[in-house]
Amino acid sequence: QVQLVESGGGLVKPGGSLTLSCVVSGTTFSMTVLRWYRQAPGTPENDRELVGVSFRDGSTLYGQAVEGRCTISRDNAANTVYLQLHNLGPQDTAVYYCNEPPNTWGQGTEVTVSS
Repeated sequence: QVQLVESGGGLVKPGGSLTLSCVVSGTTFSMTVLRWYRQAPGTPENDRELVGVSFRDGSTLYGQAVEGRCTISRDNAANTVYLQLHNLGPQDTAVYYCNEPPNTWGQGTEVTVSS
């Protein structure tokens, strides 16, 4: 059974940066496509926003809202995918989820951007 465990959320000041981690177990990590989503406060689960994708070859794709200030990387030896987000603003406040397509989700890690 695939399990995804996110960590690294917390309170961040506007303009700051964060790094989130997602540790994956129960699958061959190097063969797994992984996505980061986020769900802003008050929005329904089916409105989660795609933040970015880490493909098996290490290439990435980013959502429009984070393009240019987001880096997704993966460490196959550690079965971990990372999300770095810079120049944070209040609009980045959300619960961030790791996802293995199509329907395996972690529990999420909450990020609050506030002074």
